[in-house]
Amino acid sequence: MKYKVSCHCGKVAFEFEGDVREGLACNCSICQRKGSLLAFMPYAKLKWISGENAMTSYTFNKHVIRHRFCPTCGMHTHGEGKDRDGNLTAAVNMRCVEGIDLATLAVKHFDGRAL
Repeated sequence: MKYKVSCHCGKVAFEFEGDVREGLACNCSICQRKGSLLAFMPYAKLKWISGENAMTSYTFNKHVIRHRFCPTCGMHTHGEGKDRDGNLTAAVNMRCVEGIDLATLAVKHFDGRAL
């Protein structure tokens, strides 16, 4: 299935293909405040439509995850980091996916405060 992701104002947009059945709800200090529901995938799966180079980043704590957001509307579309093997990974905010029924996703809770 092809999914389209965008920020609120539409400046940032990308697509990815896959079969998303689960979202991760993290309780770390930033994810809890944002209320994001994340799906992880290789960054190479993202097909950019617009705004890749216009995004702003925020890092904190160990500075290993780049929290990416639109500089115009402030919407957090995804985060970027590396998996255990060093591969660039995207954590897509499923709340920014157009037309998805979030109620169909299983929610896995992650204790990010413990890290």
